[in-house]
Amino acid sequence: MKLSVIVSTYNQPDWLELCLWGLAAQSERDFEVLIADDGSDEATALRIERTRAATGLQIRHVWHADDGFRKCAILNKAVSASGGDYLVFTDGDCLLRKDFVATHLRFRQTGYFLSGGYCKLPMQTSKRVTADVVTSQQVFDIGWLRANGLTSRRGMAKLRSGPRIGAWLDAITPTQATWNGHNASGWKTDIVGANGFDERMAYGGEDRELGERMRNAGIRARQIRHRAIVVHLDHARGYVSEAAIARNRQIRAETAAQKRTWTPFGLIRAADPG
Repeated sequence: MKLSVIVSTYNQPDWLELCLWGLAAQSERDFEVLIADDGSDEATALRIERTRAATGLQIRHVWHADDGFRKCAILNKAVSASGGDYLVFTDGDCLLRKDFVATHLRFRQTGYFLSGGYCKLPMQTSKRVTADVVTSQQVFDIGWLRANGLTSRRGMAKLRSGPRIGAWLDAITPTQATWNGHNASGWKTDIVGANGFDERMAYGGEDRELGERMRNAGIRARQIRHRAIVVHLDHARGYVSEAAIARNRQIRAETAAQKRTWTPFGLIRAADPG
């Protein structure tokens, strides 16, 4: 196994199933899927089993008990369990165009991680997406999206651009290439070398902090936001905490100021990290 796709989720079985149908439609199929499940109830486990049987995907369900927002901890467990030497990350509320995995594979390069973006859908459009809409790739068609409630033009350039225009847009975009949990990839050795995700962090920049440590270690970031295409389904975010976001900012500021390349709160816990 050379490639592992890690999908984070928490109690969103409907959206997760659509994400998995997107993975089943990939042009590149030689990969395993690890569901990094931050404590979902039995409904998610049952949906994973049903979708595994329907799609034929190689799926492993990595779960821990629900104890608040612990996405970083479950991602670390999935990284440890992965069999690939190259890891692609996305979220269970994301739909991946059929060339998503192939694009990450095509542009992987020693000494780099890849950074992508997404096109966010409103709830009314999200609710109209079905497995057939995903596998037929209609969900990536602007005409279908507009006919089903999308009014915003934000991010739509990603859906319009082909490979050449996408490469040009990635070269000129002012958006910084960062580690984005919904659309990022890197070598497992580089991720393990940074000791994975910092498990102190809750929602708000927790994914980016890993990329910041990797960059401090000399790993460069490459932009593929207009070529690795992701559509993001809408949902409530009851786990958002301003106090946690402030703490995350403090940790990221320390990572920058101290040029940290490793965290004692990651895959391997240092002795008495405090």
